[in-house]
This record gives sequence, C-alpha cells and structure tokens, in this order.
Amino acid sequence: MSRIWHSLRQTLLAVLCDRYAIVVMVGAVILYSFFYPAAYRHQVAGNLPVLVVDEDHSATSRELLRKLDSLRVAHVVGQPADLQDARAQLEAGHAEGIVLIPANLERDILRGHPAKLVLLGNGAYLGRASWVLGSVADALGGFGREAAVTQAAFMGAPQAPPVTLVQRPLFNTQEGYGSAIVPGVAELIVHQTLLMGIGVLLGGRRLVLGRRLQFDLPALTGMALGFGLIGLFGLFWYAGFTAWVQDYPRGGNPLGQLLGGTLFIAATVAFGLFVGSFFRTRERAFQYIIATSIPLFFLASLSWPAVMTPRPLVWLAQLLPTTSGINLMVRLNQMDASLAEVSRELITLAVLLVLYGALALWRLHSPKGTKGIKS
Repeated sequence: MSRIWHSLRQTLLAVLCDRYAIVVMVGAVILYSFFYPAAYRHQVAGNLPVLVVDEDHSATSRELLRKLDSLRVAHVVGQPADLQDARAQLEAGHAEGIVLIPANLERDILRGHPAKLVLLGNGAYLGRASWVLGSVADALGGFGREAAVTQAAFMGAPQAPPVTLVQRPLFNTQEGYGSAIVPGVAELIVHQTLLMGIGVLLGGRRLVLGRRLQFDLPALTGMALGFGLIGLFGLFWYAGFTAWVQDYPRGGNPLGQLLGGTLFIAATVAFGLFVGSFFRTRERAFQYIIATSIPLFFLASLSWPAVMTPRPLVWLAQLLPTTSGINLMVRLNQMDASLAEVSRELITLAVLLVLYGALALWRLHSPKGTKGIKS
C-alpha cells in the first residue's frame, strides 16, 4: 500500500513540475470553464438582420412589418424592391432571412381566402438561420391568428379555440443553445485534457528512456489514482462551480454524479493509459486531441441524433468513454435522472473500464518495471 501512495505522490508531483502537463490538465480546464461558456452567455441569437419584400403595400402588410421589426431575435434592415435583389443581399451576407409579402395579401384576407407568406433563410450558419426562421415563423403564426379574427368579422362571430397549447421548457428552461451544448462539451474538455496530460507525461518519459514504458502493479495503480484525482477535480469543477457561475441547469442527482463521474473518469484514465502507451513523444498527445475532439462530440449523439448516424459508427461510439460519459453526466446533472435511468451508460462505462484497464496492463505492466513517473 505504501508503494501505491508513493507512486500517487510521484504522479501528482510530475504533473505539478511538468509545465506542459499542468497547463493542459489543470490550467486548460480552469481557463475553458470561463472563456468557452462566455460565447453562449446570451443563450440565443438576437437582433439578426432580416429583409422584407413587400409586394402588397397595404395597411395589413405594414402592420406585419411592424410586428417583425419588434422581435428581439430579428431586426428589419431593408425593404428591397424585389425578391431577386433581396436574394443577392442574402448571399452577400447582409441578412440572415427574407420575408416575402405577396401582392393581394390584404384582399385575400378580407375575402376569406388563404393568404400565403414566403420565408427564406441563409443556410450557411444553421444555428442562426434556424433561430431566425423559427422566431419569424412564430410571429407570422400570431399574425395569421389575428388575420383569422378579421376574416371571421365578415363571416360571423369568432369562436374561441377549444384547446390552447401552452409550452413550457422542462430541462433547458432558457431554451438556449448554451444550455444545450456547453454541459456536454464540458465533459469532453475534461476527457480530452486528461488524455492529453497522460499522453504528455508518458510520451515524454518514453522519449527520455528510449524504450517502451514498464511499471510494476503498485506503481501503475498509484499512477492511475493520481490521474483519476485530477480528472475528478476537472469534472466536478464543471458540473458544480462552472455550472453555478454560468447559470446552467445543474444539481440534479449529486450522489449519482459522484458514482457516474467516478466511473467515467476511471474509464477515461484506463483508456488514456492504453492510448498513451503508444506515444513516443509529447507531441503525439496534442496531435491525437486535435484530430479526435470534434468526432468524439458528434459520436456522443448529443447534438446529432443516433438514428441519423450510420449503425457502424453508433457501435464504434460505444467503445469510447465519452459517448456514455457525456450522456450520463448531462442526464444526471441537468435532467435529474435516477441511476436506474442511466443504468445502460453505467454498465457500458464499467465494461470499458475493465476492457481498457486490461489493455493498459498488457501494455504497461511488468513485475520488474519502474516504480512510477518521475518528472
């Protein structure tokens, strides 16, 4: 037991004394916790430019124009003479959407005929385009309901709708992009910085020795515990302090987070030791992280549904700790899920811990190996 604690202390000292390791494993985690969420602080896009092509030039079209310009998410920046001119401005990046008010809009409404409006968006930036289109569509829907009352004035007394739909967001209460994305990215940041730090230390040590690294069991156990403590610090820094400071949904199932987070970090450390055992230099760790960060996030199916992903990629994603770990922590922290509801992720992480733990032992364990990582 004393040798395990000795190896743990050696590992922590190696991280503290290695400027590259301390920067990526601790410094980057803290730095990202302030700067990355800041980009999504407003949660939703606002004051995005919209063009209106008014071919009706009636009191009704002018009322619709006022409603569109009063939206928080959109701002009418111009009224081109025709759709071709508006499209040219959209393609030039001067606007995010176009609203076409066709001729005879007011006449069709007063006659009881269906009136049509055309809404076009810029697909170059899907996030902003979808938000503009959705918000403008809601405004047009409200305008349509008011127009229906005007029609009914000519056709009979209006009747109240039998059913009224009231929508209230459950978990993402601000309905913002930040609340949907940042909590999941936080787990990915912890995973990737932990892997980078492990790779930096193992790759640097192997470069110095000039041979494949070998450790005895107590040294390897202490090393894994040291990396695990650093990973848990980063994980709960995001799940607790950062979520509180940035005001993201949090605190759903603390005991579940402790169990699930520990399992996630343990599987990540085992995976990192196995992958890092192949690195011959420090630089390999940085190359690995740069190449895999975005694919790992998409394979987690947090922003891209699994049903839209090819089945072989879905199966491959189950071999990555991030897939189960990200979904596990988001559901436990943001959605107050019970352990039974995340049992599949817990079992997957336990299997990955055994799998990559065994592979790490195969790559790094030797009864006559060194006693630990030295700075």
